[in-house]
Amino acid sequence: MGIEKMPYGFLTGRLEDLVKWARRNSVWPATFGLACCALEMMATGAAHYDLARYGMEIFRASPRQADLMIVAGRVSQKMAPVLRQVYDQMVEPKWVISMGVCASTGGMFNNYAIVQGVDQIVPVDVYVPGCPPGPETLMHGILTLHDQIRSGELMKRRQSGVTGAGIHVDQRDGVPADALATR
Repeated sequence: MGIEKMPYGFLTGRLEDLVKWARRNSVWPATFGLACCALEMMATGAAHYDLARYGMEIFRASPRQADLMIVAGRVSQKMAPVLRQVYDQMVEPKWVISMGVCASTGGMFNNYAIVQGVDQIVPVDVYVPGCPPGPETLMHGILTLHDQIRSGELMKRRQSGVTGAGIHVDQRDGVPADALATR
């Protein structure tokens, strides 16, 4: 019997909150950089932006140790089965961030060799815009994912049969904070 099937009470309610907190603060991303967006993803993990404060110190090389896949860059038709295999090997619960316009929609590469959106292969939870999106935008996408994990909304959507959350975030790099408020 899983925690979801237990009646909600004082003890189980607090236990559920503790599990959500632990999931949110220990998201371990898998390395899946495919193009120029991968450089921005690596910069996000470097000392200047410091993902360690969110519990994401190390990008995992093994999918069996990761629960977040950040697809950074364009996905070719040859890479699509490999991407799906890595996703299938990840532990549950697992989440996907589509980073950049090429991963989200195929970008400017509207041809037979490029997959026109990674959501055709794996369910995407958060779409991060940009070409390439900067570290600030990726961090905004990661924090949006953390909020969804904390609220439990992603798990509810997965149980209802909907694949992925499909959350779109705003681009944050190079735009002053007061300009974002006026949009």
